[in-house]
Amino acid sequence: MKRLRFLAPIAVLALSACGGDSTPPATYTPLNYSYLPPIMLKVVTVNIQNNYVPDAGAQALLAQDPETPADAMLAVARQRLVANGTPGTATFTVENASIEPENGNLVGTLTVRLDVVSPDGRAKGYTEASVNHSETAPDSNDQAKMQAVLYDITTQLMNEMNVELQYQMQHNLGSWIAYSTNAAAAPVTSNGSVPGGIMATPLTGPPAGTSTAPVTAPAAPLGPNGLAPGVHNMVPPGMMH
Repeated sequence: MKRLRFLAPIAVLALSACGGDSTPPATYTPLNYSYLPPIMLKVVTVNIQNNYVPDAGAQALLAQDPETPADAMLAVARQRLVANGTPGTATFTVENASIEPENGNLVGTLTVRLDVVSPDGRAKGYTEASVNHSETAPDSNDQAKMQAVLYDITTQLMNEMNVELQYQMQHNLGSWIAYSTNAAAAPVTSNGSVPGGIMATPLTGPPAGTSTAPVTAPAAPLGPNGLAPGVHNMVPPGMMH
């Protein structure tokens, strides 16, 4: 009898080990931008390209992200930047779409650029937009938490870029945006608000049963040259479209 009592707990442990962790893996909804209105550009073609090449370490980290910043940014560019048929070419480039460890945090950086050239190939202007977001890095051995943090960083980068890119485009390439009489195509104001303008809503999609109302965001402060800090991209007035 003593021997049976000794074996019983071992049997229970063995059964528990065979059962394993029954917690289902987390699922992540793909980021969707189809509900946002397009930004019409006065060009006949919009080229979209990704110039960001992560190193081996960054690639290993991004491989765990349910949706990388580069993939999300390329998707929104394809859906929102639309040519209206006017002669000219626009090229949208993802320059940086990294998430890297730094001092116990994971830091995401997203930088993009939009160039516009005339039909004969002359550069007419460009604008850049860059955003950053960081979160505390989880235990690298906890895959579930790592995926959740990476996905959240991508989401936050896209929310911020949605507002920043629109502002920089209208501030630096306003003459290349085809505004219509529709209120949804009005430019942002000097304080960054969008009163009936091109929608600058978070890119995670509108909550069920709610409208996609515009949000406001503080405008980037302007320097002595009338441009946002770090932006030196205006072409001479005589070269404007």
